[in-house]
Amino acid sequence: DKEVRAIFLRLFAQLFQGYRSCLQLIRIHAEPVIHFHKAAFLGQRGLIENDFLTKVLNGMAFAGFVSERGPPFRTCDLFDELVAFEVERIKAEEGNPPKMIKHVRELAEQLFKNENPNPHIAFQKVPRPTEGSHLRVHVLPFPRINEGRVQELLQEGLARSQGAPPATRGDKKCVVPAGPPVGMFICS
Repeated sequence: DKEVRAIFLRLFAQLFQGYRSCLQLIRIHAEPVIHFHKAAFLGQRGLIENDFLTKVLNGMAFAGFVSERGPPFRTCDLFDELVAFEVERIKAEEGNPPKMIKHVRELAEQLFKNENPNPHIAFQKVPRPTEGSHLRVHVLPFPRINEGRVQELLQEGLARSQGAPPATRGDKKCVVPAGPPVGMFICS
C-alpha cells in the first residue's frame, strides 16, 4: 500500500515540479487568494499541447491542490520536500529502474513512519470467539444504567476538559521551499 502511494507521490511531484514559481498571491487577508498561471507553467515546461496535463490543471482537484498548497507559510510535508529538493535525484533515476525502486521504497518507509510515529506500541487484537460460543446459554443480562452516575461522570469529564489545553498535533508552520524554477523542467 505504501509503495503504491509512494509511486503516485513521485509521479505528482514530477508532474508539478516548479509549480510554486507560477503561483501568484493576490490577497492575504482575510483568507489568501492564490492564482496559478497555467499557461506560464505549460509554456515554460514545453507542454502546451499536452492534453493530459492540461486537463489535470483544469480540474477541480488541481484547484483544491493550489488552494491547499499555495500559501507560502504552512506546514510542509514529504511532497513539498520532493518538489523542492529531490528534483535532481528524480531526473537521475529516470533511466535507472533499480535506483527508482530504491527511492520508492524509501518514500514508502517515510510514509509508514509518518503514519506510525510510535511503532513500538503494540495494539492488542480482540480474539475471535471460539467455535460454538454462540450456542452457550450463559449470556448475562445487560446491567441497568444508573442515570445519576452517568451525569456525574459527564460533568467530571467536562470539568476536566475545560481546564485542559486543546489536543492538537504539533505541526509547525514554516516557509514552504519554492524549489527550482519551472523553466528548468523542459519535457519532451
